[in-house]
Amino acid sequence: MANTYHQLYIQTVFAVKYREAVIDKAWKSELLAVIGNLINETGCKTIIVNGVEDHVHCFFKLKPTCCVSDVMKNAKAKSSKWLNESGLLSHRFEWQIGFGAFTYSKSHIDKVYKYILNQEEHHKKQTFKEEYLNMLEKYEIDYDETYLFEELI
Repeated sequence: MANTYHQLYIQTVFAVKYREAVIDKAWKSELLAVIGNLINETGCKTIIVNGVEDHVHCFFKLKPTCCVSDVMKNAKAKSSKWLNESGLLSHRFEWQIGFGAFTYSKSHIDKVYKYILNQEEHHKKQTFKEEYLNMLEKYEIDYDETYLFEELI
């Protein structure tokens, strides 16, 4: 769109179904690269994608003609398909339904980038559930805990 100027920075967070710790260090970087490329495929610009065994954080610049839900639908569906077709797991892989989305100003880029980069270290002190609930509370997002997490198998 001509004469459309934007600065939209989004962090999304989503979990493996049932928060199973199945993202293996042996192929994690390949999965994260696939997710980053899928975000870029929508016309958005990936800044960083990282996570741990049970969840992923994506930080990207949102294209104003895209909606966050469509970007995540594409990234989650196609990365699940890629993982299932890769043969890296002995069982079917799925992401949990839904995601969290948080906006940031340009002045926060470095801080958010470092936070996402250091996920492994961060999760030595805090679980994903604690992290996610803290984010929702920090950003004053109303939520019903009943719908946040599918119970572990």
